[in-house]
Amino acid sequence: MEQISLAHIAIVTGILIILIGIWGILTQKNIIKIIIGFTLFDTGSHIVMVSLGYVKGKTAPILDKAVELKNAAGEIVDPVPQALVLTAIVIGLGITALMLAYALRLYQRRKTLEINKYNDLKW
Repeated sequence: MEQISLAHIAIVTGILIILIGIWGILTQKNIIKIIIGFTLFDTGSHIVMVSLGYVKGKTAPILDKAVELKNAAGEIVDPVPQALVLTAIVIGLGITALMLAYALRLYQRRKTLEINKYNDLKW
């Protein structure tokens, strides 16, 4: 039987976090809980992207004494997924801050965070 690798565990964990985030977005009525669902979805996608970029037996994309310069491309992991995830983390943090600022503004105006109380745009 094949041994389960850490990459597989990370992928499954990331997918479970994504599913919990989607559940929170679709089922919760409190705006803060919905924002937490978006954040969980975002974090789960980061975990999946990093774990898909993992290659067993390769080293970090840092050129030093551990990596021969002649065959560097064959010995290191592709740094693009890691760079994309770092960028996505920063963007996700900004979006989360913006959503929380909107939630604070909504609470100041309406004194509630229950999404069913906001019916201005309903038909």
